[in-house]
Amino acid sequence: MIEARNLTKTFRDKKRGEIRATDDVSFLVAPGQIYGLLGANGAGKTTTLRMLATLLTPTSGSAALAGFDVAREPEKVRANVGFLAASTALYGRLTAREMITYFGRLNGMADPAIKARIKQLSAELDMDEFLDRRCDKFSTGMKQKTSIARTLVHDPAVMIFDEPTLGLDVMTARAIVKFVRDCKGRGKTVIYSTHVMSEVEKLCDTVGIIHGGKLLAEGTLPELRTRYAEQDMEEIFVKAAGVEEAA
Repeated sequence: MIEARNLTKTFRDKKRGEIRATDDVSFLVAPGQIYGLLGANGAGKTTTLRMLATLLTPTSGSAALAGFDVAREPEKVRANVGFLAASTALYGRLTAREMITYFGRLNGMADPAIKARIKQLSAELDMDEFLDRRCDKFSTGMKQKTSIARTLVHDPAVMIFDEPTLGLDVMTARAIVKFVRDCKGRGKTVIYSTHVMSEVEKLCDTVGIIHGGKLLAEGTLPELRTRYAEQDMEEIFVKAAGVEEAA
């Protein structure tokens, strides 16, 4: 369902010259799986996800989602993916319902289908209480739930979550983790980017550890625990990153 092949992205900086944000990143995600992309801030997670979502053009390498090439068929990729970015803002003067409706129309949905989808998402994300309130009055958790709903209103086959629980209280974070797990139960394919080790352990079928723009290790949790002789995900991450730094 998702295939990244030698994805590399470089940027030019006046002071530092060429910056290689991602370096030859390759991985596969099977249909109906949750792939955890685990890394610290600045590791290359968001750059990788933005290339998969067609928001950035790879410097080299290629990728395909739902059978469509991100460079040659970006519109078809966007029709099949929902990308929750960590930094995307809401329109404060719109209500949550209006916000989701707007994005449904952007995705070519008819109003009856949008209405039905809002009802479903509102129930799953527990949004009924604030669905008709303006977004500028929302708590961080309300904003994140609205962002998730507008991202997934068109019911895409592939979902990409970039740090979805960042800055949230415990109960809201738990609700979002449950929602992601339920998405898998409905057959969705998910990439879940985070630096929260416990979420990786709860959700992910396969984990990719990214550090310094490179994918250093990949495998199921049992495979990684065996490879690094550690049970704790944090210790596995430190060992994987340390191998690369010492090489």
